[in-house]
Amino acid sequence: MDLRKLKKLIDLVEESGISELELTEGEEKVRISRQGQAFIQQPQQFHIPQQVAPTMTENKLTSNESSVVPPQIDEGHVLSSPMVGTFYRSSSPESAPYVEIGSAVKKGDTLCIIEAMKLLNEIEADRDGVIKKIMVENAQPVEFGEPLFIIE
Repeated sequence: MDLRKLKKLIDLVEESGISELELTEGEEKVRISRQGQAFIQQPQQFHIPQQVAPTMTENKLTSNESSVVPPQIDEGHVLSSPMVGTFYRSSSPESAPYVEIGSAVKKGDTLCIIEAMKLLNEIEADRDGVIKKIMVENAQPVEFGEPLFIIE
């Protein structure tokens, strides 16, 4: 990011009543705060350690024990969350949900809202079909890639 643009952003924060401004361009991230702190944060890489399952010796394993099977998602197209945030089935608490189980949807129809950093993002159907299952409860936090709906 060039210095002239950065200077303009600093002047904008000083002139306006906002206390903080954050801007992301490509891999660069800039946050300017009125408390006198301005810095450029480079992208960080995080290493998530893999969990190793405890080993069982053969004398501890009996024939009655079965292996753990992960829960299976019903058949159909899975629409996953494109972001981390809070899942909402309707535009406001008193409004009806966008879709119910059994609702026919067309590509581009709004299915839900995910609130991320005080922004409401409408999540649209990526294909035509019928809502077979809603995988998340209203007002529940969701992770990136978490299944939201199953569309038949």
